[in-house]
Amino acid sequence: MITMILELLVVLTALYIGSRYGSLALGVISGIGLAILVFAFGMKPGNPPTDVIYVIIAAVTCAGMMQASGGMNWLIQIAEKMLRKHPDHITFYAPLCTFFLTVLVGTGHVVYTLMPIICDISLKKGIRPERPCGVASIASQVGITCSPIAAAVTAFVTISNANGFDITIPQVLMVTLPASIIGLLTASACSYKRGLDLDKDPKFQARLADPDTRDYMYGHNATVLNHSIPKESKRAVYIFLSALGVIVGIALLQTFGINILPEWNGETLKMSIVIQIVMISAAACMTIFCKADPKKAVGGAVWQSGMVAVVAIYGIAWMADTYFGNYMDVMKESLSEVIASYPWSIAFVFFLVSILIYSQGATVTAMLPLAYSFGITGPVLLGVFPCVYGYFFIPNYPSDIATVNFDRSGTTTIGKYLLNHSFMMPGLVCITVATFISYALSMVLF
Repeated sequence: MITMILELLVVLTALYIGSRYGSLALGVISGIGLAILVFAFGMKPGNPPTDVIYVIIAAVTCAGMMQASGGMNWLIQIAEKMLRKHPDHITFYAPLCTFFLTVLVGTGHVVYTLMPIICDISLKKGIRPERPCGVASIASQVGITCSPIAAAVTAFVTISNANGFDITIPQVLMVTLPASIIGLLTASACSYKRGLDLDKDPKFQARLADPDTRDYMYGHNATVLNHSIPKESKRAVYIFLSALGVIVGIALLQTFGINILPEWNGETLKMSIVIQIVMISAAACMTIFCKADPKKAVGGAVWQSGMVAVVAIYGIAWMADTYFGNYMDVMKESLSEVIASYPWSIAFVFFLVSILIYSQGATVTAMLPLAYSFGITGPVLLGVFPCVYGYFFIPNYPSDIATVNFDRSGTTTIGKYLLNHSFMMPGLVCITVATFISYALSMVLF
């Protein structure tokens, strides 16, 4: 037992140190933890999640090529036009925009261009920017569990299929999409009158009294509407959406028992391979027909953040699989009674682990096999799927930090006591409501 605790401390220490350094460090420092477990404690190494990693690489490469072609700018323009057309309701529309951008592209890091626009519109309309900004940042991450090419979704489907829960991507989205949208709308409603109005906020009025600060807040105009969008950029978006349509279409046919995929010796081509082939082919088409520069793709935020996710999942999931794999029988024996009585309690484990490792994909890849090994059924795990997003709890994630910096009014903040920040309330409301709805839908459908 002492050895087991010491090895767990190695895992937790590696996660903690990696989270302090951030970015690639989260994955590579997990490698040190893995090395200690294997070479110092003699544990048998687990299996790295190669299938999930390959899917992420393909999807991120495709999205990165779309960004390099300028297609992402066109999507941001469309979102900005809608927000400026309905500024009075920006607390509801802004989160929906960031949410669907993430759903389309598979990563929440695409919203950095849109967030300054949200702040600008709300400030100049006299709406407290914290209201839409806090929910919009949350929404940009909630969309990950609703994206057909996001690491968390593909990992959930791949691992579930390997554990006897035959589910497809569209079936996952049938649960997570409505649940997440209802959760976001609830959080938006709770944020609609959040905090003092700007004309009654003494802190804002004090900032407004300073001429330099007033110019900083109101002297800029954040917009992408003045950017010219070439036809190649729009073509890249059409190719990307067509690729998504092909993937979802094939999965939908499988849901209805129609298989159009090739077979060899009675074994059908796996959906993870289909995603890789379609995404890589779409990226190639963008290179040839849309003037997408591969060098720009590699230097873009989408590709870089995706590769960081790959390394994080590689290191964290491998280390976790090594530890839990060696102590599976012990944990089953000690936790079987609790899990049997309260299988939904795994939601709290997902939430807490995501706070530690700052990645929904890594949380799913590391913890879902463990959950299945405990005998928790697939419908229950799908029901608590939204809980893999808990890293808003401690506001260190790049999208939250960036949102605070983008808000020139100073109303979106990280509080003095760390946990009293602008993202806590909308995050807790959204995830709580989304999980309840998701669980109910999953129980009804599956």
